[in-house]
Amino acid sequence: MNYYKLIKNELIDNEINKRVKDYSKNRYELEKYYNVGKLLIEAQGGEERAKYGDGLIKEYSERLTIELGKGFTITMLKRMRKFYLSIQKGAALSHQLTWSHYQEILPLNDLNKMNYFIKVSERQNLGIRELRKKIKNKEYERLDENSKNKLIESTENSIEDLIKHPIIIRNTNNYEIISEKILKKLILEDIDNFLSELGEGFSYIANEYKIMIGNIPNYLDILLFNIKFNCYVVVELKIKKLKKEHIGQIEIYMNYIDKHLKNIYQDKTIGIIICKKNNKFIMEYCSDSRIFNTTYELV
Repeated sequence: MNYYKLIKNELIDNEINKRVKDYSKNRYELEKYYNVGKLLIEAQGGEERAKYGDGLIKEYSERLTIELGKGFTITMLKRMRKFYLSIQKGAALSHQLTWSHYQEILPLNDLNKMNYFIKVSERQNLGIRELRKKIKNKEYERLDENSKNKLIESTENSIEDLIKHPIIIRNTNNYEIISEKILKKLILEDIDNFLSELGEGFSYIANEYKIMIGNIPNYLDILLFNIKFNCYVVVELKIKKLKKEHIGQIEIYMNYIDKHLKNIYQDKTIGIIICKKNNKFIMEYCSDSRIFNTTYELV
């Protein structure tokens, strides 16, 4: 069998398709590169033999470059081969993603991590720069093990599964002394990044949101709404270790929002405490399942 000719024909078909079938470019391109990867494995005598030497890929790359022009480097052909193998081993094939998305995801190697970023790219309609940023910021690694298992098993996620540990906050002005006021300022200056760090569906409502408890005004650090879970979200910021009184404080704020702000079609308000250091014992004995805790890291 002339594998080179088959591979060349697949690549020529793809180049022609790019010019005439705009509506299905992604699907067609991914299918063609999948086919090329499969043919490369077969031409090398199977996956095991393909591990030991890339002489054939080097030869094909040189011939394709001469006959079809630039773009068919050794690296590119290896990526097509890896693309095929990854799909065979369980990586999701999403026609919503482009080949450029997969080129960012393929080097990750870990199949669960790859599928996480494929799903996130689909759900959040990520561009290449946004995807690259999430990978660079180790978003997957900052999920807890329970959340990772839910992703692997494709079970229903809760808000807790979306929250990263820690939350990354950019210290854009290189503040040396961080107060709660400064921490809030850094968050608000980069609110899109903060909402993305929390997870999917969060939208900003206000900071220093005023509520009246009796005759005494209280101010919520940040008030959000989560569209996916249809509920208000109270965020409290603490620059020290989590304490038991922080639980009581945010619980009062959440109950106030439930009584005075949420309507009957919305779910109960949740609370997120973002602090410098965790206290697993406090959270272990917290009886309110609507309250979540994470830490922050300045970069």
